[in-house]
Amino acid sequence: MSPAMSTARKPRILVVGCGGIGGTVAASLTYAGHDVTPLTKNELIADAINTYGFRTRGEQSLGDVPARAVHELGKDVGPFDYVLLCTQPPQVEDAARSVVDRLAENGAMVVFQNGLCEPRIAEIAGSHRVIGGIIAWGASMIEPGIYDRTSSGGFTLGRIEGPPDERVRELEMLLEVMGPVVVTDNLMGARWSKLAINCAISSMGAIGGDRLGVLLRKRFVRRLALEIMSETVEVARAENVRLEKVSGTVDLDWIALTEDERAAALGSPGLFAKHALLLAVGTRYRRLRSSMLNAIERGRPAGVEFLNGEIVEHGKRHGIGTPINAAVMDEVTRIVAGKSRPSHDTLAALFQRTREPRVAEAAPVAGAVVETPAEPEAPVEEPSASTALLESTLPSPDAPPAPATVEPQIVGMEVEAPVPAPEPPPPAPEPPPPAPEPPPPAPEPPPPAPEPPEPPPAEHTPNAAESEPVAEPPEAPQDQPYFPDPNEG
Repeated sequence: MSPAMSTARKPRILVVGCGGIGGTVAASLTYAGHDVTPLTKNELIADAINTYGFRTRGEQSLGDVPARAVHELGKDVGPFDYVLLCTQPPQVEDAARSVVDRLAENGAMVVFQNGLCEPRIAEIAGSHRVIGGIIAWGASMIEPGIYDRTSSGGFTLGRIEGPPDERVRELEMLLEVMGPVVVTDNLMGARWSKLAINCAISSMGAIGGDRLGVLLRKRFVRRLALEIMSETVEVARAENVRLEKVSGTVDLDWIALTEDERAAALGSPGLFAKHALLLAVGTRYRRLRSSMLNAIERGRPAGVEFLNGEIVEHGKRHGIGTPINAAVMDEVTRIVAGKSRPSHDTLAALFQRTREPRVAEAAPVAGAVVETPAEPEAPVEEPSASTALLESTLPSPDAPPAPATVEPQIVGMEVEAPVPAPEPPPPAPEPPPPAPEPPPPAPEPPPPAPEPPEPPPAEHTPNAAESEPVAEPPEAPQDQPYFPDPNEG
């Protein structure tokens, strides 16, 4: 029997942060009838929840869920069996310190942040009171109190060290109302695998300024993602981390680029398969919008040091160069400082810089191959998935052209197939003989008989349909403005 169940009462749950993730979690647990206290420092969010409840949209929508949120805890509130930390990584340590005295002695703080935050929270609450929670779905808060779950999925739960215990098993049952839950005895392996994904998806979304599905249709974005993840895998191996499959399917050990794949001038079956996998990820999570981009738009810390920064710092400890992750971190820092802005062009320029020889000379590891991509063109109509897949197998722009053949070029998103080199034109044909003269025109017909005069028009009284002005049909509503998705209240 679990520790909470033995008390013959429902476990008390405190959700800290009511942004996209926190609000969706709190709404689902409240809907399921659990004892939930949503806590947000944003009074606008708290007021919206208290007035209208959690208004859920998108995947697995629950409609409007009545609830009461608070922006501070009263002195007599607590203790809680679970404290679910749902803030952005830069705020997670302060959030944990502010409520650690409300955590039951045998309770648990659940770390839902991306990155490697469990050791940070263990220093505050004690490692025996920390559970790691890896989220495999996305959500946005499109305006205060309105939550859009953008993809389905579940959770992976585990302790920093050791096998799952009864507290983890109870949390598994609580969260199953939202999706499948996997319990692991290799939390750090699962966490590093998710970190590799986040370093690519969240950071590139912040730089590219667009949703995941749009970005991953572009070949250079997929290649940049592969380079970022490859560096992360190399550092994880140096840390003696046994990587886990993400959502049971994405094998990071397999997806990391090999030296042969980096050096391949004409592509390979392995590269084709890896590009295809990223296309599938982009299709499944096409509506996913980077929480880092949302934080930047709200003037909050981006938190890139909790993602790509972790790879750079851990790489330094092992003498492993991570130039691609370092370049990504620098670009996000420039965007936060107002020296750059999120756009597809900014992301393409970053990719160009990572291909330059000076970046390759900076480190002998990931990103060391010089590969000059085609210059990005103005946006064009997005191709089908089959066209994008074909793009991933095109010869590298550095490959020497074959004799008498024009190499394929990437124009925006479209691929021009190879065409033979032009041959000398054949001699012009002899001119045709002149056409025969036309026959003489036929005689003109006699003039028509005069028409009878028209009768005078009768008086006409317009009916109501004719006399009333016709109302123009209302214009179709324009797309609603997209409000930033905070991951914290």
